Amino acid sequence: MTTVMQETIFVYALVAALAIALLIAAATDIRRRQIDNWLNAGIALAAPLYWWAQGLTLWPGVAIQIGLAVAAFLVFAAMFALKVMGGGDVKLLTALALWLPAQMFLKMLVVMAIAGGVLTIVLGMWHITRRRRDQIKIPYGVAIAGAGLWALSPQLTAAMHAVGLQ
Repeated sequence: MTTVMQETIFVYALVAALAIALLIAAATDIRRRQIDNWLNAGIALAAPLYWWAQGLTLWPGVAIQIGLAVAAFLVFAAMFALKVMGGGDVKLLTALALWLPAQMFLKMLVVMAIAGGVLTIVLGMWHITRRRRDQIKIPYGVAIAGAGLWALSPQLTAAMHAVGLQ
């Protein structure tokens, strides 16, 4: 097996691990309305391995990813302060910003907003019909995870092709 092939398999493995982590984030947010710190930390701490495997240069590549994550944290932390978003959601989005190129991250945010809007309407209507208006809590991690998986789908598809699953 060539070095290039081994590096490609490593990239695919990292992307697959991120996809699994996103699924876990969605599942825990549905079940407990919480995204665990250990999961967000794991996603963030694995990003440098992904940068290395992708051959990202320190300047400007890694600097852009870190800058994007800082910007995402500042914006979403402000939303947390306004009680519009949960802390786990803020940390998950910040960790995802370390993985995705800026343009893809912005596209992911649009997909997340649309999915989150639909989720909010559906769950809001469900709570209202059950007369639980005071208990409305939206597991926005589901929208974040779904949008993240959407953003990763080209790499996930390529990985599935590489291992013969598609």
